[in-house]
Amino acid sequence: MARLLAQHGAAVIDADALARQATEDPAVLARVAAELGEDLVKDGRLDRAATAARVFGDERARAVLNALVHPWVAARRAELEAELAAREPPPRVVVHDVPLLYEVGLDRDVDAVVVVTAPLATRVARLAARSAMGEDEVLARDAAQLPLAEKAARADYVVDNAGSECELKERVARLWEELLARSP
Repeated sequence: MARLLAQHGAAVIDADALARQATEDPAVLARVAAELGEDLVKDGRLDRAATAARVFGDERARAVLNALVHPWVAARRAELEAELAAREPPPRVVVHDVPLLYEVGLDRDVDAVVVVTAPLATRVARLAARSAMGEDEVLARDAAQLPLAEKAARADYVVDNAGSECELKERVARLWEELLARSP
């Protein structure tokens, strides 16, 4: 959905992309190797499959990884926000695409929260199709997050994505108008 909002003119800060960048930082990689195991870093790169297998099967390991990556992501996000605010004119809408928004407390720092919903089976099928993950891997990642129903209950806007791309585009267009009405 962030991609569709960007097509309307929103600036997007993607937390997953920033997390990938964090794990390319040699300092972060060194700490991952030291705290979670040298086997997770090969040839100066994070072994994403091995890391995912470890952290989605071990809550403590996931907490350690998050403690290493989240501060880096937060600092880079702040830099990007400052860069966007310095633009002339600044973007009217900045979207923070953050899967763990509530878990990291970022919901307190944004003007509005939008949650996209779809049935679990639909989400699993879509993510498996675009990421080459198996159903078990997708379900493990879903289970590591706050339940979608709770996220939706706390959101300012809920966008149903159970249907077609065309239906989603229509919903996003309506959302865009509402977000513009909220912006200065």
